Amino acid sequence: MTSSTGARERVTLRVLVYSDDSRTRRQVIGALGETLHPDLPDLEFVEVATAPMLLTHLDTGTVDVAILDGEAAPAGGMGMAKQIRDEHDPCPPLVVLIARAADRWLADWSRADATAQVPVDPMGLSRTLVALLR
Repeated sequence: MTSSTGARERVTLRVLVYSDDSRTRRQVIGALGETLHPDLPDLEFVEVATAPMLLTHLDTGTVDVAILDGEAAPAGGMGMAKQIRDEHDPCPPLVVLIARAADRWLADWSRADATAQVPVDPMGLSRTLVALLR
């Protein structure tokens, strides 16, 4: 968690949203909003469209949770989740967006902490993230 300066000290959760599709990134950010739950810090989003930028942001150690699009191309979110889990210690919690329920086994293989459906279900994604962050 990072703290931003202002009139009062505020703690924010940095949420990285990875997708090559800007509509998917907007769906995720719109679904979650700035405040996920009263018991959790405000959210700050980092949008990335490419695998190299995803890894660059993770290397900074400032990402609190990553939401990865399983349908991203050319590097899908499930493969990236596997790579991140293998290469980053500590690893932030990872959520993989899946289009088909049958893909859940691939998300399990990737060692993602959770999955959510795409197109994004705002209530489902919010519940998933709250449960993961508590």
